[in-house]
Amino acid sequence: MKVLVTGASGFLGSHIVDACLRAGDEVRVLVREGSDLSHLRTVAGIEFAYGDLRDPAALRAAVDGIDAVHHSAARVTDRGTRAQFRDENVDGTRRLMTAARDAGARRFVFIGSPSALMGVRDGDRLGIDESEPYPKRFLNLYSETKAAAERLVLAADRPDFTTVALRPRAVWGPRDHSGFMPRLLAKMMAARLPDLSGGRPVHASLCHCDNAAEASVRAARAQGVGGRAYFVADPEPVEVWSTLADLAERFGGTPPTGRVPLGPLRAAAFAADMARKLPPLARHTSPSLSRYSLALLTRSATYDTSAARRDLGAPVVDHETGMARLAAWIDEIGGVGEFVRKVKP
Repeated sequence: MKVLVTGASGFLGSHIVDACLRAGDEVRVLVREGSDLSHLRTVAGIEFAYGDLRDPAALRAAVDGIDAVHHSAARVTDRGTRAQFRDENVDGTRRLMTAARDAGARRFVFIGSPSALMGVRDGDRLGIDESEPYPKRFLNLYSETKAAAERLVLAADRPDFTTVALRPRAVWGPRDHSGFMPRLLAKMMAARLPDLSGGRPVHASLCHCDNAAEASVRAARAQGVGGRAYFVADPEPVEVWSTLADLAERFGGTPPTGRVPLGPLRAAAFAADMARKLPPLARHTSPSLSRYSLALLTRSATYDTSAARRDLGAPVVDHETGMARLAAWIDEIGGVGEFVRKVKP
């Protein structure tokens, strides 16, 4: 199978490239010339296509002769206007999918997110499955546009063009320098992460990068998955705050201490989100606090992954194995300082 991977210069995309190569696929990657390609340059056997999701000519060239697309590229930061999020996450997906279908590709695997189901007033959600509806009011622009793109992808399913969406949550593992784990560990290394648990357990489904990547490869081959979305996660949920304490212990940081009342924090996050609706702030600032970031740390969110297990197979890495691999990689790159170097505490 000849596949195209978008977002390949990023964290999860690079692991999808690895998984495709292990499966025997011929791999082409769509990358911007200005992206950090240092890792991809070390990977033998991949073909480079240059351009981005706004360039129809580049997309036509990238999908030429491709059997399946793994679409991992997205705008995932808290910074950006509605137009920017819409252009990259929704219209970019539409342009790529149209180009792939017109070029004769048979499969389109969309890397979505459970954030597509995060509403403004949600509380804890434990063990939800794919029957959970989209909210009426989304928590942020990322959630809103990932939901819109997912709907677009699933509606495009045809007998000769299979579309499927995967929803890995809180992807973690080697090569991640900007995700939730290095960001929170950086705060703990600087002793600046308070306990936001409210004195109660907060449970979460996480997804090791190898589990997400393997699910993407399997989705490009599985039968009966067309027009469907799947939650993808590690075998067992974790308790967020004890997991963070374990991270601090492993790598020499200070565990979360000093409980902060959630009421004032939620009010501050709401005010920050409202202020950032002003275009100058939306374009140029990343908030230190938002309703979205607060929800990820204070709302329990776990997923019933029985549909993915049935149609795509079981995850390949458990939490402890994943942590051992992460620790080995951190040692390999020179220690925890390198792991957290690109994020602010």
